[in-house]
Amino acid sequence: MELRKEVKDDNDFAETLNWYKAAHISQFPNNGGACIKYQDQQIAVFNFSRRNEWYACQNMCPHKMQMVLSRGMVGSQGSDPKVACPFHKKTFSLKTGSCTTGEEYAIRIYPVKVENDYVFIGL
Repeated sequence: MELRKEVKDDNDFAETLNWYKAAHISQFPNNGGACIKYQDQQIAVFNFSRRNEWYACQNMCPHKMQMVLSRGMVGSQGSDPKVACPFHKKTFSLKTGSCTTGEEYAIRIYPVKVENDYVFIGL
C-alpha cells in the first residue's frame, strides 16, 4: 500500500468540506492527470507520483477556455508543482492556481485526499 500526502492549502478545510469520491487511484496515470465530472464541473485530477502528491484543479484553461488541463504536463518550478496547458503551454501552480509566468490568468484548485486507495476531491 502506497502512502500519499493529502494536499490542502494553508487553511485546513478537511473538517468543513464535502468530499466527493472521484475514483480509484488506478484510474489516474502516474505523473499525469485525468478528468472527472462532478455535477456540471470538469475537474482535472493529477497523480504527481514523482512527488508522492495529488492535486486537483478546474479542467478549463482560462487562456483559450478549453477543457484540457487534465491532459497537460505536470512538473515543478522550484518546489512548486505546476501543470502546463497542452495547447498553449500556459503554466499554473497546482498549489495556488496562479499563472507561473506572471500573467493574470488563474485556475481554481481543490483539496485532495486519498483514503483506502480512493481519491476524494474537497468541494
